[in-house]
Amino acid sequence: MDIRIQAIHFDATAQLKEFITKKLDKLNRFAEDLHSAEVVLKVVKPEVANNKEASIKLKVDGAEFFVEKVGNSFEEAVDLGIDVLKRKLEKHKEA
Repeated sequence: MDIRIQAIHFDATAQLKEFITKKLDKLNRFAEDLHSAEVVLKVVKPEVANNKEASIKLKVDGAEFFVEKVGNSFEEAVDLGIDVLKRKLEKHKEA
């Protein structure tokens, strides 16, 4: 699967990119036909809590899934998004 990670207005650490890649690779258990994933990370309002936003676009054979989640950290936002994508992939597989 081709994974692209884009950080808007900041540089994502190698550790964060590795975390995201590992999480996305686990989605292969739910669908074998994953083509690509685009992850966009941005800080919404620096002065408030819950200001880290992660948008994930997942391309699968015949479908495209998108989720956008906000959390206290990028890891939390990505985790929340991955959970939603797992459910969407399971529904897609059953259909």
